[in-house]
Amino acid sequence: MKHLLFAVLAALVAATATSGLLAQTPPKAPTFVVDAHWPQLPNHWVLGEVTSISVDRHDHIWVLHVPQSIPEAQRANAAPPVLQFDAAGKLLTSWGGPGTATVWPGREHGIFVDANDFIWIGGRAGWPRETTPGVSDDMILKFTMTGKLVLQIGHSGQGKGNLDTQNVRQATDVFVDTRAKEVFVADGYGNKRVVVFDSETGAFKRMWGAFGKPPPSTLAPNAPGPQPQTTPDGPPEFGLPHSIKMSRDGTVYVADRINNRIQLFTREGKFLKQVRLTNDVNATVPVPAGFAFSPDRKQQFLYVVDSGPMRVVIFNRTTMAQIGVIGTKGAGAGEFDIVHHIAADSKGNVYTAEIVNNRRAQRFVLQGK
Repeated sequence: MKHLLFAVLAALVAATATSGLLAQTPPKAPTFVVDAHWPQLPNHWVLGEVTSISVDRHDHIWVLHVPQSIPEAQRANAAPPVLQFDAAGKLLTSWGGPGTATVWPGREHGIFVDANDFIWIGGRAGWPRETTPGVSDDMILKFTMTGKLVLQIGHSGQGKGNLDTQNVRQATDVFVDTRAKEVFVADGYGNKRVVVFDSETGAFKRMWGAFGKPPPSTLAPNAPGPQPQTTPDGPPEFGLPHSIKMSRDGTVYVADRINNRIQLFTREGKFLKQVRLTNDVNATVPVPAGFAFSPDRKQQFLYVVDSGPMRVVIFNRTTMAQIGVIGTKGAGAGEFDIVHHIAADSKGNVYTAEIVNNRRAQRFVLQGK
């Protein structure tokens, strides 16, 4: 009887241990296949630099591009700067641009669709230098899905620096928490901070710099390009906060592009953790530039645009360990040059935006579950 009891207990212990090991087994990186026929542009339209991309709650994909970046010989066929597609790549709506009887950025840069179906757009005119005196995209614009302006935070050419509570300065990216009625801004080209406004009124709420410290009042010039990792933590201030997103658990992710680091914060700005991208393929310095989350309840995967080696890096969000990549440098379907921003839909498919060389949006279809 004792031997039987011992055997049963041993089996239970072994089963429990095995179950624990299985529970701790890290998830495998998802795999994707590029949809080479997405999207379909009508009217012989041409895209300029596709600076940003966002997916709304209906799984429609919103693309923002820069018509003025199109070569002069093709500019007559320029598509409107804002394009809405369905998952199959069919164009649903298009609008925007100067001369449309509304305020518009001088150079389109970021787009985000919030959970209440409002479209948020920013710009980077004035960076790296003002080509036209006084023209600097120091505002964030909130539109309806049909292109009606409903809120403007800041004004063109009126940014007053890193402690300004009324304007941004060539902001790079936004995320809107509709429940809290807050818009989080990566104020990254002209300033070096995260700033939060009321998403209904535009009123200033709070701001912070790298490591959750107060933003510096004076700014050192941005470095000309990605910086090598010379110290474990890097500089005490942001180099170029290029993207900002918040997960369902309230963690705010900021991509400090020039300094190759991702900093994690609470929604109130308390610093939590810093992670750097690694690159074992070649000597190219990683450049984190954009974020998206997998759509599962826990958002177990974080997708990070790496516009150094030209790829998307997949992180296990629990451990913040790199577990996979999407794409490589090139001009073919599924390759990148230069990948800039990213978004994901409710089925786990991923969408990317490319500037400078490839100038396109791409769709990557999730394989399996």
